[in-house]
Amino acid sequence: MASCGIPHRVVVQTLRTVNRSCSVLTRLSDSTIRAFHPSQTCSRPYCFRQQLCHHHDYRLTRRHAISGARSSPWCSTHLERPVSTSSTLLAEATVNPLTDTDPFKLAADEVKDLRADICKVLEANEPKMQEMAQYYFSRGKMFRPMVCMLMSKLCNNQNNMGDSVLPSQRIIAMVMEMLHSASLIHDDVVDAADERRNMKSLNMIYGQRRSILAGNFIHTQASKIISSIGNSRVIALHATAVEDIISGEFLQLHTKEDESERFKLYMKKTHKKTASPLACYNKCVAILSNVDETLIDAAYSYGYNFGMSYQIIDDVLDFVGQEKMGKPTDSDLKMGMVNAPVLFAAMECQDLHPVIMRRFSEPGDVEYARDMIKKTSALDRTRDLAAEHIEQAIRSLDHFTPCPARDALAQVPLILSRRKV
Repeated sequence: MASCGIPHRVVVQTLRTVNRSCSVLTRLSDSTIRAFHPSQTCSRPYCFRQQLCHHHDYRLTRRHAISGARSSPWCSTHLERPVSTSSTLLAEATVNPLTDTDPFKLAADEVKDLRADICKVLEANEPKMQEMAQYYFSRGKMFRPMVCMLMSKLCNNQNNMGDSVLPSQRIIAMVMEMLHSASLIHDDVVDAADERRNMKSLNMIYGQRRSILAGNFIHTQASKIISSIGNSRVIALHATAVEDIISGEFLQLHTKEDESERFKLYMKKTHKKTASPLACYNKCVAILSNVDETLIDAAYSYGYNFGMSYQIIDDVLDFVGQEKMGKPTDSDLKMGMVNAPVLFAAMECQDLHPVIMRRFSEPGDVEYARDMIKKTSALDRTRDLAAEHIEQAIRSLDHFTPCPARDALAQVPLILSRRKV
């Protein structure tokens, strides 16, 4: 096993998996290879170029500009394959295990009773309020608490605490899921959504006013239990997560005339609304483990990059079909919201700019934008961007010593990028 952190076997299998998931590893830059496996820190030499070329006959070159499109102002390095090659959708990918560690099984014991514990926290004197607050906890993937539990195990392992999760870290996982569910309730009110998780949305059943109050109630209960931990840094991070979700929702209502500023706004919104909560709560469990600041920052980096990749892939799925996920296609466009595929398509199709500025409000705008996204390299470039954040998330784990939780966390962003249509 190499001394640089993640074993070379795991990293190579990770790269192969990203290829099958994203079909974006036809060209891999030298800088990316060095970032994954810096040879100067390894106890025995290992060449990614030879390994990748041997198995996949890849040519490894610097990124070249997409024909007819301007260079991306926000991404310095991409993992890209030729635009003419038909890519395999992330949703169709099969992820091979990096190790024998299954992230869902590893955190199963800690996650299995979490719904019941959350529902107990949401008990209220008013039966209708309790029913509404507990409504969305009957379903859901619970992957956010799973990630939180795995990060807790990983950080605790660094301090020779074994494969355990502290009671305070379990509270963080509960708060994370509660905050997410409260934001879904408020999102559905803002978006006037009629369905969530293949069932009627809360606002469709109880109306907007009651739904807003139910979301607020979940927020207050989450704040109450996290304050019981008594750690000022943790409480401050919780406040940051709440503030960022609200700011992200607000930013989503705006757009910019300038193309580069428009994408910066999208990235900022994605950071605030999706990546920040994952980053903040991963940092919380690291703080509670009493690990050093380097590992605390690494936990934050993992959560941030995983969150960014998750939302970016969600944007791809908005155009390739999500009916089985309880969310129809083109839902963002129909609500006047701009996401990465639209912005990438606008780089190659100038006629999309006025459509974006009027927020797809005229008849035929949504259909036109969808057609341009499919005719350009927009979806491929969006997958490239998600793959970059997946890489960064996995690199963050290199700061930790090997253990099953670290191997499991390396798989999580890859597995969750396979959300199927």
